[in-house]
Amino acid sequence: PSIRNNPHHINLIPPGVCNLLNPSTIYANNEVNLEEVDIYGFDYDYTLALYSSALDEMIYNKAREFLVQHYKYPEGISKYNYIPNFATRGLHYDIQKGLLMKIDAFHYIQLGTVYRGLKPVPDDEVMKLYGGSNHVPLHQVSGFYGKGPKMKQFMDVFSIPEMTLLAAANDYFISNDIEYDPVHLYKDVSDAIGMVHIKGYMYKWIIGDETYAVLHRLASHGKKLFLITNSPFSFVDKGMKYMVGKEWRDFFDVVIVQADKPHFFNDCLKPFRRLDSNGDLQWDRIKSLDKGQIYKQGNLVDFLKLTGWRGSKVFYFGDHLYSDLADLMLRHGWRTGAIVPELEVETKVVNTEQYAQSLTWLQALTGLLERMQMNRGPESKKVLQEWLKEREELRAVTKNLFNPHFGSIFRTCHNPTYFSRRLCRFSDLYMASISCLLNYDLSYTFYPRRTPLQHEAPLWMDQLCTGCMKTPFLEEMAHIR
Repeated sequence: PSIRNNPHHINLIPPGVCNLLNPSTIYANNEVNLEEVDIYGFDYDYTLALYSSALDEMIYNKAREFLVQHYKYPEGISKYNYIPNFATRGLHYDIQKGLLMKIDAFHYIQLGTVYRGLKPVPDDEVMKLYGGSNHVPLHQVSGFYGKGPKMKQFMDVFSIPEMTLLAAANDYFISNDIEYDPVHLYKDVSDAIGMVHIKGYMYKWIIGDETYAVLHRLASHGKKLFLITNSPFSFVDKGMKYMVGKEWRDFFDVVIVQADKPHFFNDCLKPFRRLDSNGDLQWDRIKSLDKGQIYKQGNLVDFLKLTGWRGSKVFYFGDHLYSDLADLMLRHGWRTGAIVPELEVETKVVNTEQYAQSLTWLQALTGLLERMQMNRGPESKKVLQEWLKEREELRAVTKNLFNPHFGSIFRTCHNPTYFSRRLCRFSDLYMASISCLLNYDLSYTFYPRRTPLQHEAPLWMDQLCTGCMKTPFLEEMAHIR
């Protein structure tokens, strides 16, 4: 039954498929002509400033310290060291049950990716916990911004240490059989992580020296630049001086700090306030947003009134799909660029021979299962069972290539993840970092690939699934794998 041992099965892979992906590519969900963009806006953390993964461990350690010293959590939690690559971005956390999990685009939990503390929860237990199904009614339990009341989706890069600390603390209580309230724990961990961000030495972990090059290139082509961040001025100032130099503010036409996104984008309550050069709040009424000044809070309606910037002339880049990009795209028709640093590692995996072979064989196996499923004889049934088992094993192999606990942030088996679906919904372009812009001319048009809809797929997919090499356009089709 296994064709894997067949010496010819290596020919299933269309030639030239491996190493197709370049991590500094910009991917398009929607057609965008940069010629039409006059104004470029940026978030600060993880967009203009990229941090080394050593920062995650620092945040984790500091927050763990706060939990024990400030919130008087048991000393035993201090023994849990940071686990790099435990969590991935875009996971959901069931606040009341204390479970971390991955959910797909159709709101189903991916079985095998549910963790209580640091241990996986068996599939049958997951089904019991969710009323006999692995479907979660996300709109009721999580809301548009993924904030709860019952389920939280962790969407920014800062959330990796938070998820890891939650898992460690849950694990401590469960392993030691101590009764606790997961809701309190969630709130305290969240507060402890928040306390770490306030400290002003994060700029020491900044990596990537191309921020200056990006800003300089845009400004020298006459583009207007602005910055809207939730971080305080002193924090941004330190980081920008470090990356761009003392005169960093000369690049920007408008600088807004402590903006309180997503509220900045979706309600008109807070007026702008001006800060002086020491960062102290001024009392004057704001009638215009001027270059060289620093503004605090504010809201998008006033921002648009005061700048006169409208719609598709504006391109805004951020790493948080909800608080940075969703409202801008849905309400205001701005162009949006999502910064997804994970693309770098994930494209490396996709480029490996092992991934290409596993995936091609997985496709072929699925094609065989689909065709042969109606064969009723006992022999056939046995073969089908073996194929199904092999398909499960292969899925586990491909998942583990990305992350042994949660797999790829973009896919659950063959479905897109919930994260992936929102990424396509709220961003025109997505890329590993803003330095990817340096690879493209500023009048470049990004065209999304035309990928097949299900009813268009039979011809395309069948040829790939069963590795039939007779089709003349198979090589060009390789990218849809």
